[in-house]
Amino acid sequence: MERIFTGPSLVAKGIVAALMEEGISPVERNDHNSSVMAGFTASIPDQTQLFVRKDEVLTAKKIVAEFDKN
Repeated sequence: MERIFTGPSLVAKGIVAALMEEGISPVERNDHNSSVMAGFTASIPDQTQLFVRKDEVLTAKKIVAEFDKN
C-alpha cells in the first residue's frame, strides 16, 4: 500500500468517491479518530490519510491531482 493523500477528512471523502468511480477502493486512516475512541489523543485533528495498492498508484495520483484542481 502507498499513501496518496493526507489532508482534511471532508476532502478525503470527495477523493474516495472519485477513486471508487474508477474502481479503486482506497484504505482510509484517521489516527485522531482512532486515538479519541481509545481514550487518548496524540495526533492532528481532522487529518485523513488515503492509501491504495501499489499497482493503482499512478491512476490514483492522477485522480487526486484532478480533484485538487477543482
